Amino acid sequence: MHVEFLIEEPSCEAALKLLLPKIGLTEPHTFTAHVFQGKADLLKSLPDRLTGYSKWLPDDWRIVVLVDRDDEDCKVLKAKLEKTASTAKLSTRTNRGAKGTYQVVNRICIEELEAWFFGDVEALCKAYSRVPPTLDKKSAFRDPDAVSGGTWERLERVLKDAGHYAAGLPKIEAARRIAEHMEPERNRSKSFRVFRDAVRELINA
Repeated sequence: MHVEFLIEEPSCEAALKLLLPKIGLTEPHTFTAHVFQGKADLLKSLPDRLTGYSKWLPDDWRIVVLVDRDDEDCKVLKAKLEKTASTAKLSTRTNRGAKGTYQVVNRICIEELEAWFFGDVEALCKAYSRVPPTLDKKSAFRDPDAVSGGTWERLERVLKDAGHYAAGLPKIEAARRIAEHMEPERNRSKSFRVFRDAVRELINA
């Protein structure tokens, strides 16, 4: 099985390269991450990209589209992704083909990729030792997918308050450092767990 990941930004690629093998995407399976210039670019490019795939996609290849929800309605965004795949004549995990097979998985980070980092505070603390280990006990962080004010901005504030990155958060470096210590089984983010399980279903099909 080979999986093509279509993602918004380089920080997501940095995290996925470390997380996917932990989820189980290892040899003989392979994957490639294709990075776009943000969410708008990914969504704009997606129709042509999926149409192109539909003309040559091998039977043992799959596509995973991973986008941030940001301020969009999750159901509306998911419906938009599903329609794009359908228009390109590709079956999805939600709308499978006649034999129950599918070629595309659409997944949404709620609210942003950084919610997955807040879902594993132990990894966050191992990457940045001055972050308080009780962070997930605070009401603002109990639900990683409901962190208000933008998860990227909140992560930057948490790290600054702990004495890291006074000049601003380097997203790629932070993603790499935190993902190195993340354990898929303990992550509290529902959107991460849904993504994890979808990837495992792909490679075990």
